[in-house]
Amino acid sequence: MVGLPTDVRFYDLRHTGHTLTTRLGATLKDTVVGVGQSTDRAARIYQHSDSERQREVASGLDSLMQAERWKAAAKADEQASGTERARDT
Repeated sequence: MVGLPTDVRFYDLRHTGHTLTTRLGATLKDTVVGVGQSTDRAARIYQHSDSERQREVASGLDSLMQAERWKAAAKADEQASGTERARDT
């Protein structure tokens, strides 16, 4: 293959392609259609997740939870009486 190490196999490229597309947000179905896999199972064989991606997912979940906590706190504050608000300061 032009420009690639001699030990790179076609299937190495397939693994990389599947993994990168899902990191960009492609769904399993997007990946199946995009590379012409016949089944979801076949596409899952080629997808991988690394520690960097797991950190990204965890960070995203943390951000969602922080936002929900903030909204819940703001709603509770709106419903609190003036006395309760004064005690919290």
